[in-house]
Amino acid sequence: MKKIELHLHLEGAAPPDFIRAVAKEKRTDLSGVFDERGAYAYDDFPGFLRCYEAATAVLTTPRDYARLLAEVLERCAEEGVIYTELFVSPEFCGGGDLSAWRDYLAAMTEVADKGRAMGIDSRGIVTAIRHMGPDHAKLSALCAAETAFDAGGGWITGFGMGGAEQVHKATDFAWSFDCVREAGLGLTCHAGEWGGPDSVRQALDLGCTRIGHGVQAIEDPQLVRDLAEQEITLEVCPGSNIALGVYPSWDKHPIVRLADAGVRVTVSTDDPPFFHTTIRDEYDRLASVFGWGDTEFRQINLWAAEAAFCDTATKDRLKKEFA
Repeated sequence: MKKIELHLHLEGAAPPDFIRAVAKEKRTDLSGVFDERGAYAYDDFPGFLRCYEAATAVLTTPRDYARLLAEVLERCAEEGVIYTELFVSPEFCGGGDLSAWRDYLAAMTEVADKGRAMGIDSRGIVTAIRHMGPDHAKLSALCAAETAFDAGGGWITGFGMGGAEQVHKATDFAWSFDCVREAGLGLTCHAGEWGGPDSVRQALDLGCTRIGHGVQAIEDPQLVRDLAEQEITLEVCPGSNIALGVYPSWDKHPIVRLADAGVRVTVSTDDPPFFHTTIRDEYDRLASVFGWGDTEFRQINLWAAEAAFCDTATKDRLKKEFA
């Protein structure tokens, strides 16, 4: 089955063997990053963030990011993904410096162009890191605005915010979201993963048309109605939510209740090797636990195509794949 994935962190999609190989080349010690089986090691969400940032620290050059993107796009294509949007942060790609960011972006855009020719289309979403604070987010926003669309070869089409959701209010980052909105970028924000319904409402106040995760909206019936009426799209990552303990098991996950209430839900993997999942695994679990079949999967992909941060011609092409 062909698939669209809207919520995938580029660094978070790095296979452990890829990170180990880069670390070996650079003679970098990654003690504590992997467990005895060679998988990423963490116990909780703060531990996940520390592990994520430690692994990402070995990626220090545009070439590293080009190699990583090529690896990730190849694996996405193997899973049947025909279009994906990847979160990538200028904080990790040049420390928020615009000139350095341009070099990283040029390397990634070249890989993305090659991927498109091989049947896997992609776009980049510049991502501010919430726990680094509003001032750092401004640097990411300026990088996004300055390299939007044509300036970045057409690859950067969105802006979002990830990181520790319970640090700062989303509205503390209003300047950054206003900046990129003026540049014409699509807006999304991680919310309602850990911060409850109020976190989702704050993201809506920023003008986001998509919400990263958003699943805790289910706790507020009026918010659920608002999301449905406003046609806000949720980038739901069930396997991630369960691996991190947001929900205890697949049968307790609210994705079906949200969809049944008219909310536009999509399915993604977030940081797949960290959570021992793939997009194929996510679909298989939705089928086995909730009985989803072709009708439901076609619908979530149509919603994903409509919500994608890409040009109209690409949207129309994607929608025809699921008509």
